[in-house]
Amino acid sequence: MQYEDSKFSGQNLMLPKAMQRTKRLLRVVLGFTLLVIGAAMLVLPGPGWLTIGFGLVILAGEFIWAQRLLNRIKEQAIKVGRSVS
Repeated sequence: MQYEDSKFSGQNLMLPKAMQRTKRLLRVVLGFTLLVIGAAMLVLPGPGWLTIGFGLVILAGEFIWAQRLLNRIKEQAIKVGRSVS
């Protein structure tokens, strides 16, 4: 019972909010980092489009523009796949 009472104190309510902000910041930084690395891999050796896709998947949880761009890329990939086969 003490544990339940203590989690409603003012200090403990701040911790989850701070953790949420930290997690969001880490997702945004990781997503943009993957986008930059993927863009570099388009001219350097490596799976550039795959890395860009992973970056967009991470950013799509935070930004609408990333979700829209990811959907467009998926549609284009489906069209390319149909034209190849």
